[in-house]
Amino acid sequence: QVQLVESGGGSVQAGESLRLSCAASHSTDRMGWFRQAPGKEREGVAAINSDNRIAYADSVKGRFTVSKDNAKNTLYLQMNSLKPEDAAMYYCAASTELDWIWPLSVRKYNFWGQGTQVTVSS
Repeated sequence: QVQLVESGGGSVQAGESLRLSCAASHSTDRMGWFRQAPGKEREGVAAINSDNRIAYADSVKGRFTVSKDNAKNTLYLQMNSLKPEDAAMYYCAASTELDWIWPLSVRKYNFWGQGTQVTVSS
């Protein structure tokens, strides 16, 4: 069992930045960030594995950066140039699967945090 605790969410203006953190109780091969806005399905935002392979959703490429501190078992998401459409509950997820197939798919992750809210006003 992997426990995940997110932090760093908040309320910002469009164009500003936030940095999310996710502390994991154990290391896993793949970790990712997902988000879910009211009335919408949960979607993958970014993922990274132990080989530092990285995937981003098209909507965040060039604005968001995912990174991982292996010594601290902590995952980060640096979010720059935030837009109102980025507003959502952001979830950290971990997977014990060793492949890199569909890294942004919800179904590829078996451990989830409780989420941290990001609000972006225009």
